[in-house]
Amino acid sequence: MRLLPLFLRRPIEAVYERRLAATLAGLPRPQHVGIMLDGNRRWARQAGHADVREGYRAGGAKTTEFLGWCAADGIERVTLFMLSDDNLGRPAEQLGPLIEIIEETVRDITAAGRPWEVQVIGSLDMLPGSSARVLKEATAATAGRGGLKVDVAVGYGGRREIVDAVKSAFSEHMAAGGDPAELVERFEIEDISRHLYSPTADHTDFIIRTSGEQRLSGFLLWQSAYAEMHWVDCYWPAFRHVDFLRALRSYANRERRFGK
Repeated sequence: MRLLPLFLRRPIEAVYERRLAATLAGLPRPQHVGIMLDGNRRWARQAGHADVREGYRAGGAKTTEFLGWCAADGIERVTLFMLSDDNLGRPAEQLGPLIEIIEETVRDITAAGRPWEVQVIGSLDMLPGSSARVLKEATAATAGRGGLKVDVAVGYGGRREIVDAVKSAFSEHMAAGGDPAELVERFEIEDISRHLYSPTADHTDFIIRTSGEQRLSGFLLWQSAYAEMHWVDCYWPAFRHVDFLRALRSYANRERRFGK
């Protein structure tokens, strides 16, 4: 079947989108959404771009648009998976442009007038010093803004986060004069939760991954213990509001039992 021309398809999609949004009224919404922004390079190649940076740029623009949807649809917190600690091992010619576009995206989502409170989570000490500084300065300007809480995961690995949380818990205990053996005896789940990169986001409700891949790749391993998962076949730059609404519909139709 041939696709409808774009000038016909868009109005039809807009009608469908409004109807879909109306069906979500009053249904459960996730408070914390984690999203894996996957498929930027594949989108660029599919679109005929010789330079895959065009995919990263399109993905950066989509990120800003996506946060606007989340704020409008009543989401309280979003974690954006932009760069894993494994990705830091990529060749410099791939990693450099990607980090530059992450910097541009963070500057955009933290710009004056954006009603979002943003922080970067991950191993920033593994990034080039200038990049870590740019990210920290951009996000510091959003402190106290209120509104949507946004965690940008850069140089992030879920296993590394858990290790860092354990180290932080023991460091805090010993700095206060405590005996490490005593902490071992009483160590609980909360001791890790309180020392995560973003301790106020110790769980997530819903994780979305674009590009058709169906794995977590180390994303929010601790926080996702009871998260609902949603896989989307399209690449991240092609992700539409209607795709997000369908994801929210999927979440609303699930029965969350938390292992009980």
